[in-house]
Amino acid sequence: MRDRRVSSVLRDLARHPVRHLVRDWNWKSALVSSLCRGAIFFASNLPAGVDAGLRALITELLFRGVVSGLLGSVTQSLRLAEPAWAAALTALLVLPAAGHLAEYAVHFLAGTPRLSESIAASLVFTCVTTLFNLFVMRRGVLIVGAGSGRLRDDLRLLPALLFAFGSALWRSLRVLARLIVSIRYPRTL
Repeated sequence: MRDRRVSSVLRDLARHPVRHLVRDWNWKSALVSSLCRGAIFFASNLPAGVDAGLRALITELLFRGVVSGLLGSVTQSLRLAEPAWAAALTALLVLPAAGHLAEYAVHFLAGTPRLSESIAASLVFTCVTTLFNLFVMRRGVLIVGAGSGRLRDDLRLLPALLFAFGSALWRSLRVLARLIVSIRYPRTL
């Protein structure tokens, strides 16, 4: 696909879901996300008892094993989309909305006792990790298929990329703060 506009990437995803969501199912995203989110749900539900924590952990591991692989595939498809800000905004709004609606339903049906706290923690985690995943995937890390590396090589690169992501996020927040201040307090002539 030559056209890298976000709308073109989304259209290609809709036209070829098997290629993007099944063949290019992102097992790296599924593995990493399942482990991290399983820990979040376990810790959030542990105050309700060890059994509740384990049930939430197992539910999240099974759910995220499937869903995070699919959402990781979509993120991977958006990684080269332009403009980068539109790809990031799409990934930050569309993917979490779909994932968390399904997550809520699955945990509601499973009887997760501290569902509100669990979903809130998962949502905060999603906002940060979605941008981080897009950031590292734009650099060829945590992708599957053509051009991908081994998981262990990807994991070795993550500390440096985490630092680079934090620096980029800090710079972006500073620019945003300056913009807000300039709008709120414009200079008078």
